[in-house]
Amino acid sequence: MSNPQVVAARIRGFICLNAHPAGCAANVDKQIDVVRAANLRDGGPIRNVLVIGSSTGYGLSSLITTVFGYGARALGVCLERPPQGDKSASAGWYNLAAVHQRAAAAGLSVETVNGDAYSTEVKADVIARLQRWGAAGKLDAIVYSLASPRRTDPTTGQSYASVLKPLGAPYSSKSINLGNDQVVGVDIAPATDADIEATTKVMGGEDWALWMRALIDANLVNTGCRTVAYSYLGPELTYPIYRSGTIGKAKEHLERTARALNTELQARFGGNAYVSVNKALVTQASSAIPVVPLYISILYRLMKEKGTHEGTIEQIVRLYRDHLDPTVKPKTDEAGRIRVDDWELAPDIQAEILRVWSQVNTENLFSVSDYAGFKQEFRSLFGFEVPGIDYTQPVDLDVALVPA
Repeated sequence: MSNPQVVAARIRGFICLNAHPAGCAANVDKQIDVVRAANLRDGGPIRNVLVIGSSTGYGLSSLITTVFGYGARALGVCLERPPQGDKSASAGWYNLAAVHQRAAAAGLSVETVNGDAYSTEVKADVIARLQRWGAAGKLDAIVYSLASPRRTDPTTGQSYASVLKPLGAPYSSKSINLGNDQVVGVDIAPATDADIEATTKVMGGEDWALWMRALIDANLVNTGCRTVAYSYLGPELTYPIYRSGTIGKAKEHLERTARALNTELQARFGGNAYVSVNKALVTQASSAIPVVPLYISILYRLMKEKGTHEGTIEQIVRLYRDHLDPTVKPKTDEAGRIRVDDWELAPDIQAEILRVWSQVNTENLFSVSDYAGFKQEFRSLFGFEVPGIDYTQPVDLDVALVPA
């Protein structure tokens, strides 16, 4: 049923409560254009891909890159809100609706399972769908890109919530109040042991390992299969709240999981498991982390001036072209991680960030950083402030996830 409305962004701090379907579709179209222009190996050798966390951010870009760059048959897993009456769907719903439409028009195959990827039931549903693909449907690529703040352990039924806290001592720094655009001080109390455990349960490698075990046991992993999980390290400036904090403990668990999975995949399938350390980007999750929005705003200005700025799709295209294409041997660091955060961590960029960081305040925020760009990109995640969209015109909110 058609439900045309004029849709304006409803934003509270780092949360956007609605989404614009035409803007989300335009974002997908831009990503598809970037992938097609990259001239990846259309038609192979990635034939079948599973993307766990496929509706936004790096997961969405991975889905688009493998489908429109390699011609892969794809199954994506997400947890997105459908439209309900006068309420819009979530941005991820509209993103995937556009992917489905564009793939169908191009003769490409995309399926989506919408549900809790942490649950045993969704894993079983995914496996059943993959088994219906037949003998030629074994997976060449498995992308793990979940970024939920909560997880229920399927074996115990206990729920965990991740927290962003330093370890050992309180942490004080600068941040941006996204509600009023003020540079403010933040003071964060240190984590407890329970905080560390909960964050590791949510953001560590446990669920990735459960997915891989289920897929291996179901005989769905192809020879040479590569699986990748996405991570972030960041600069020393953000270490106390990120790499040296609760999130860092979770990421260490993720890296240990990758090493264990890599050993098994190499022995049984001639495959690999990698953690890819990616660049800082504007996402719903990163916007909620103290300190990070200010850091990203300064980083974006400098990388744009230098010509090295990448969005999610440019980053994932580079990841596949240089590291994850099956004909390429990935380049890894001493810990076995793929690093596509190398341009972000360039010494000249980081030195200039420290200089600006010491000077930034509310009065000069917009002049010494790309905070305006941060705000625009945050809104565009939900389909707002996207060039070429007339936001005075009504749009139909009732968009089906999969075309009829």
